[in-house]
Amino acid sequence: MGKDNIIINIGRQFGGGGLGVASELGRRLGIPVYDRELIRKAAQDSGFSAELFEQSDEKRRTFSLSSIFTSIYSSPLENYMSDNGLFEIQCETIRKIAEQGPAVIVGRCSDYVLRDRGNTLNVFLTSPLSVRVERICRRHDLDADKAEALILQKDRSREEYYNYFTFGNWGVASTYDLCIDSSILGIEGTADFIIDFAKRSGLL
Repeated sequence: MGKDNIIINIGRQFGGGGLGVASELGRRLGIPVYDRELIRKAAQDSGFSAELFEQSDEKRRTFSLSSIFTSIYSSPLENYMSDNGLFEIQCETIRKIAEQGPAVIVGRCSDYVLRDRGNTLNVFLTSPLSVRVERICRRHDLDADKAEALILQKDRSREEYYNYFTFGNWGVASTYDLCIDSSILGIEGTADFIIDFAKRSGLL
């Protein structure tokens, strides 16, 4: 597999700069970036609605008895699609993306899905909580307390989702090739560092 077929998988804490770094990598390398676009592509490939994938995007859905009985009288095909079923569809979409050429894929357990594929670089991005709170305050126009609560909720959901489907450990250094605090070098500097690492590793 040639160096022009690199896949860079980006795991990230919420507010850790993941999408910013991924976008910068895509721009500098001239390759597509898949974040929420992956959801739309999975929906398009499967024929299911994008809303269905949105409901379980990097989080495990919980069902109550009332929701189960309500779903009997609504759209049975969509309501009874399990998280496992949606995950398998998303996995197939990720594999198709990887077959088509180089790409940057954000989250969605892509490092696990492509674990047997060569020429992949698995990166995890983090930042101190104070930095992430500041970023989320700006991005979502929230006060610090609400931003922190949202960060903790999102990280917990991502961790549960990742650990459930991969039997691995989200955010643990040994799971990835490279773990970076994006607040040290900034978004552009972190992208530079990842590209340099990929070149030194023979992936680019």
